[in-house]
Amino acid sequence: MKIKSNVLFCLFMVLSSVANAQKAKTQVSKVWTPEKANAWYAGHAWLNGADYIPATAINQLEMWQADTFDSATIDRELGWAESIGFNTMRVFLHSVAWKEDPAGFKSRVNAFLTIAAKHHIQPLFVFFDDCWNKVPQQGKQPEPKTGIHNSGWVQDPGQPVSEDPANYPRLEKYVKDILTTFGHDKRILLWDLYNEPGNSGKGEKSLPLLKKAFEWAREVNPDQPVSAGVWSWDLEKLNAFQVTHSDVITYHDYETPDLHLRVVQLLKAYGRPVICTEYMARPRNSTFENTMPMLKKENVGAINWGLVAGKTNTMYAWDTPMPQGGEPALWFHEVFRKDGTPYKQAEVDLIKKLNNK
Repeated sequence: MKIKSNVLFCLFMVLSSVANAQKAKTQVSKVWTPEKANAWYAGHAWLNGADYIPATAINQLEMWQADTFDSATIDRELGWAESIGFNTMRVFLHSVAWKEDPAGFKSRVNAFLTIAAKHHIQPLFVFFDDCWNKVPQQGKQPEPKTGIHNSGWVQDPGQPVSEDPANYPRLEKYVKDILTTFGHDKRILLWDLYNEPGNSGKGEKSLPLLKKAFEWAREVNPDQPVSAGVWSWDLEKLNAFQVTHSDVITYHDYETPDLHLRVVQLLKAYGRPVICTEYMARPRNSTFENTMPMLKKENVGAINWGLVAGKTNTMYAWDTPMPQGGEPALWFHEVFRKDGTPYKQAEVDLIKKLNNK
């Protein structure tokens, strides 16, 4: 869940040319018009929140499987989010949890939405994901590896499953079942169809499933907008498809605020709402203090990675493991400790101020 940095203006020209070529080849008439997308965005308060998984879950499967779905922890933690004014959460689903128990899975999604609505939080849900461990497996999930960032996070549908078209009918059924069930649910903000396509060295191998995900979503035609966030500037074909097929523009950026602002300015050129669905890595100088006010000033949604320190170990940096454990000198992600106290009081004071709390 990293963003690569290059010479952005040169890449913008490349991205634009590829996007124009993609438009000529692909039917995009069902994409929301900019006018519709901007009207939708104007109907919401400034969107801000976190990528969320409860502290008791190491990955998406532990969050959503029946034996480990932890509604009490979710309720408590979303209460902390509400207390500082967060109004959205980005939440990863998982096709393996659905496959094993479609009805139960949807019941738990509904339970999550009920809890979120109680706390005035309108989440967005993520379908597919190319990050971290390649082979998701049902059942008991592994224990965290001490001091290792996201040691148990799993891709969805995984590798090589995502690259084999023989798996598409099952994945289509999954996507359409969820979108048909919840596509008119006003408690949901939007659908993020694919997290960081091309990550884990997959590159353009992710393009066929990415295209299918949008095709399936358009066939259901949910009330909520659909998107897939750009995250790596060198994945030109993926970026072009994502930008031209998304109703609203979403992206990830863990860079310093000056470089982040340039990304915002470039993405705004498409004339659509812009939402940052991952940012805030303190040792990389992407912080609440220097980035969140900029995003609000630009009217860009601000969703940082991580709410509560827990089994995902994302207080540790991607590339700086601490195999002996202990607390890092500077947390990478997260807002709260497990007991609900802020990691940094000044940060939550700023978030509350930006949300007029």
